[in-house]
Amino acid sequence: MKQAIWITVFLAVLLWSGIGPKDYPTWFLEVFPAVLGGAVLWYTRNTFPLTRLVYVLILFHCIILMVGGHYTYAEVPLFDWLKDEFDLTRNNYDKVGHFVQGFVPAMVAREIVVRHHVFNYAGWRDFFIVCFCLGFSAFYELVEWWVSLLYPEQGDAFLATQGDIWDTPRDMFLALCGALLAQLLLAPQQDRQLAGLGR
Repeated sequence: MKQAIWITVFLAVLLWSGIGPKDYPTWFLEVFPAVLGGAVLWYTRNTFPLTRLVYVLILFHCIILMVGGHYTYAEVPLFDWLKDEFDLTRNNYDKVGHFVQGFVPAMVAREIVVRHHVFNYAGWRDFFIVCFCLGFSAFYELVEWWVSLLYPEQGDAFLATQGDIWDTPRDMFLALCGALLAQLLLAPQQDRQLAGLGR
């Protein structure tokens, strides 16, 4: 993806997300990781450019965060409609977010460890990536907990548990599924693009 297109889409969605969100403190908490990620990508664009695949995945992840920030994860309209249409007990947009929280970081981590030749054996590499994604997911759950303790008014919207006592383990399980599926589906395409970067 061309750099100018990536930046334009990112900024357009960020601007839309920040216009009249459900509430600004929750919006800030939700979009901050996307803004931080965008800043890191800008800073490393010349010293450590990534594959087109990973740039597209990161942009997709950022959009999910910004949509969640605008509406809050428990109130995204499309998923409210799905809840009503299929008689579900909750709005499941946050589950999409947690699946992607494993899917996208898995490909970012894979790109870094492959390029730096961290592992000699692919099995250990893939195991490490899954562990990394689970650790990342668990840390994010801790961040959600800390935020809910520090800012009780925003805590419920940020956590998006919607009364589900199994929300945290389900979130981590979805991140695990995302990490596994990403490597199964996208590793060959990433390897081809990495070979192109090498040239």
